[in-house]
Amino acid sequence: MTTPSQTVGPYLAIGLPWEDGPAVVPEGTEGAVWIRGTVTDGEGNPVPDAMVETWQADPQGRFDHPDDPRGRVPGFRGFGRCPTQPDGSYEIRTLLPGAVPGEGGAVQAPHIDVSVFARGLLNRVVTRIYFPDNAEANAADAVLNSVPQERRGTLIAAKTADGYRFDVRLQGEAETVFFDV
Repeated sequence: MTTPSQTVGPYLAIGLPWEDGPAVVPEGTEGAVWIRGTVTDGEGNPVPDAMVETWQADPQGRFDHPDDPRGRVPGFRGFGRCPTQPDGSYEIRTLLPGAVPGEGGAVQAPHIDVSVFARGLLNRVVTRIYFPDNAEANAADAVLNSVPQERRGTLIAAKTADGYRFDVRLQGEAETVFFDV
């Protein structure tokens, strides 16, 4: 007998959140910004029981991972996790990432990798947040350039007073671009 497929939600609160989840950097960290947004479904309704995870390089483009040949950055975890609120909103406090090495010696524009887990999904969906302040680097980024021009805007965050806004639309009109990883 086979086990039926299950979606990744709505039971995310059982073991995934933790106290420091949305804090990639501690409160008061110089240069910290907020990444805020809302996760919505195909009809534009908020998804109140999703989980947003982020993984990113530090401002120098290094990852807090032993496989990064440039060395780890003490104290910069690079990982955040935030459950959505009843209105579908989430927030992550972090530092802006630096450019990272790409394939063949190319450089990838500064970006944050994002995974979203939600009810109705058999697997997480994966996207990226790019920043409008990096227009030149964005124009040269191979991954961003692999996305049709008319859809790239779903990957560019909007500047706010204390950081950036990045909304995730899971399907439908203006669906966020997701990558097959």
